[in-house]
Formats: sequence, structure tokens, C-alpha cells
Amino acid sequence: MEISAGGRLEVRVTAADVGKRVSVRRLIQSGVPEEKFTDTVGVLTSWDDGVLLITRKDGESVRIPESALVAGKVVPAAPARRRGPAASYEELAQVSSRAWRPVESERLGEWELRAASGFTRRANSVLPLGDPGLPLDEALTAVRHWYGKRGLPAYIQTATGAEGTQELLCAELERRGWVREVSAELWTGALAPVADRADGAGVELSRTADEAWLTRYQRKGVSEVALKVLGSGPSVWFATVPGDGSPAAIGRCVVDGRWASFAAVEVDPALRRRGLATTVLAALARRALDEGASAAWLQVEQDNTGARGLYTGLGFAAHHAYHHYREPAAPGSGQS
Repeated sequence: MEISAGGRLEVRVTAADVGKRVSVRRLIQSGVPEEKFTDTVGVLTSWDDGVLLITRKDGESVRIPESALVAGKVVPAAPARRRGPAASYEELAQVSSRAWRPVESERLGEWELRAASGFTRRANSVLPLGDPGLPLDEALTAVRHWYGKRGLPAYIQTATGAEGTQELLCAELERRGWVREVSAELWTGALAPVADRADGAGVELSRTADEAWLTRYQRKGVSEVALKVLGSGPSVWFATVPGDGSPAAIGRCVVDGRWASFAAVEVDPALRRRGLATTVLAALARRALDEGASAAWLQVEQDNTGARGLYTGLGFAAHHAYHHYREPAAPGSGQS
């Protein structure tokens, strides 16, 4: 907290700091022998009518009455990363988009509208990197019309928690009734340590997802559209550990310059905790190293404790959180 030369806590944040990363302390319990305080760090997304709205790294918004502030200051836009490859949010957003391409896309200014018959939100959402070229309300109307013509709900994918992410856009969407349905995190790590964790023996690599691979894939009833999305990317590899009847484990990797992405790592429930996921990742990492990659990224659901433990052990760490906002229901539509 900001402390003056006289030892007093000071509030050095004003409404002019909207859009900046701040750290504030507020009083949460007064009139007791020991007053209680709590700290909040995030992007100041609004300061209206005596109330601050701060969006934390995980995307959660905190409302703080101005009268409760006891200290505050502007802090650096992003904390220094202590491990893992350096990367900007925009670089990772572009790389992750190339690793999971829609079957149809269109530009709206610097926004990309993506559709793939509803197969995954990532392939059926707007990637808003920059200015849509229209006032926000007009852009959102255009987005809803574009997805409506395709019989799809409109989703916008946003990110929080790193320099250049979209806390302000998140706040504007929430003000307009857009509903955040899914949040996850994008993690990054060095590639070589993953390859060194196992020899990858017994893993078969292929350029296509064959019938055996698809029997282990968690999404059932995969369509031709889904196969196109799965096969999209600069250099795609599918890993399979053969099993009795269906694969014991599978995985997918896309190599794109210095980056390799890991996804669809699935293990037969009866064979978990035997190192099969690590074996699959190691085999894919070795292939990616052969193609010149040096860094890796992957996406982790916030409540997937097993995956988080695995990837932490492999040296990965969270870079930013990302979220999918769904359009508000039309009046009388019955949509929840």
C-alpha cells in the first residue's frame, strides 16, 4: 500500500486511473477493537457514483464503495513473470486461434467472428483483438446478427490478468447483460523439460485423428465440421497409446513457430495415475522440438485440479484467464 512519509496510508487512485492496474485496501469491518481490512488488486474498470469496480486477474469483478477506501495506488500493468517463456497476451491469443480454426470467419474491424456449426465455444466466438471499427453497441448488434444468421448464439471470448487483456471490455459486456458462461486459464512453459520427463515409448503419432483416437476423445458424435477443426493448425499431430479395444491415452499438439500447444489429453479412467498423460505429452514435445519449437501453451479449466497438478509439475504456470460471454436473451425468448 502507499504510505506517506508520515507513516499514514494514502489513497493515490482517482477516477482518472480507470483502465489501469491498481492495488487498494478497504475497510470491511469498523467499530470493533481491531478493524478489519482486505486488499484487492486488478484493473480499475469504472468509478461511478462513489463506487469503484475492479476486475481481478481471474475475471471476477469487485465493487468497492469509495467511502471504504483507506489506501490505494496504481501498480505496473503486469507483474514480472518469474518462470516460463515470455509472451504477450496478443501473441498467445493469435497462436491459440491458429491452433483451433473455425470453418468460417469474417473480420469486423480488428475483431474476428468465428463459426464452426457450434463445435466448441472457441471456434464459435468473437476474438476481439483491437477496435471493431464501430461504436461498441453497433459492433455488438452486428455480432449478434452474424451469429443469428447461422443459427448460433453469439459469444465473445475475452481475457483478463495480463498486460493488454480486456478487463474494460468485460465490464462493458456485463453492463449490457452479456453473461459469462465459461472461464479457464492459458498456461505456458518451456518445452524441453516436458520432453525430458519420459521417453515417449509406445506412443504412436499421426497427422490425422483416426477412428481409434476418436473413440477416446471426450467429445462424442464428432462431425465432419469437428474433424476440420481438430485437423486445423500449422503443423498438427495426434498421439495415441494403444490399449485393449480403445486407446489407453491420446493427445493433440499443434506446432506454430516457437510454440507448441497441447490439447485433448485423455486417459482411460481405469489406467489413470500411471504416467500415461506425461508419456503422451513427452512424445508430442519431442516432435515439436524436432520442428523447432521451444515453448508450450495449454488451456486448463479452473476447477480441473488433476490437470493443474500435472501441468504445475511439468513447469507450467498461468499466463492469463480467458472467458466466454454469451449474448443476453432476447425479451420473451425464454432463453436462460
